[in-house]
Amino acid sequence: QALEDQYSPSRWSRRLDRDTIIDVHCEVMAAGTERARAGAQTLLHVPYGNGDGEKLDIYFPTNPSETFPVLVYIHGGYWQCLSKDHSGFAAPPLVSQGVAVVAVGYNIAPKGHMDTMVLQVRRSLVFLMEQYPRIRGIYLCGHSAGAHLAAMVLATDWTEFQVVPDIKGAVLVSGVYDLEPILHTYVNDALNMSREVAERNSPMRHVTPAGPAACEVLVAVAQHDSPEFRRQSQEYSQALRAEGWSVSLLDLAGVDHFNIIEKLSEDSYVLTQV
Repeated sequence: QALEDQYSPSRWSRRLDRDTIIDVHCEVMAAGTERARAGAQTLLHVPYGNGDGEKLDIYFPTNPSETFPVLVYIHGGYWQCLSKDHSGFAAPPLVSQGVAVVAVGYNIAPKGHMDTMVLQVRRSLVFLMEQYPRIRGIYLCGHSAGAHLAAMVLATDWTEFQVVPDIKGAVLVSGVYDLEPILHTYVNDALNMSREVAERNSPMRHVTPAGPAACEVLVAVAQHDSPEFRRQSQEYSQALRAEGWSVSLLDLAGVDHFNIIEKLSEDSYVLTQV
């Protein structure tokens, strides 16, 4: 029961009760995405593979230069809810500064298996590199389960893909980096992971030495994340640092697991600025 509480982010917010906060979060993300779609030049539902969930949305910069950086956003939802249709909310402040934003869809559980989700996110980056030669550097941003998937991207051996995405930075927000504790909670009911699957897909267990192409990593965690989420963020950033990665840990005061990412729609928010 204690572990269930630790891995139930809605129990730790000071703003709203646990039943309300998830509904409000979904509404805020969906409404923000609608606003972003109305105000930007977009390409929606672009297939990067053959699967139903293998589509992405592109929000182009307002004044694109010859080449432009792209922020690839990977949504959370404990690998079993939310979608790319909740994932464009952060676009307005970025497209106005010449940055493209790509919201990646993937097959959530129970349809999607953890191995498949990790592979889909990796393949979405290969697709972007092949289709858009004007991209000048990819910056990953993932929230919660999306931070886990972004961290798995950092552990990728790209030789089998024959393309190495030009990843310049990763912003990992309130993530889970070791899946083992989740095996013992309600979260695994839909995921149905075995211990082997959890180990194979735990970024904490696959930190590679930083090579010359290793990107900068920012690990962000909320003051009102649970102690377990906070521990995971700290230990993962320490593990990266020990292998020579350039990593910063940002502990954000006054926010919880949900509004730490919702505020990315605001120009003046510290994570937006970073």
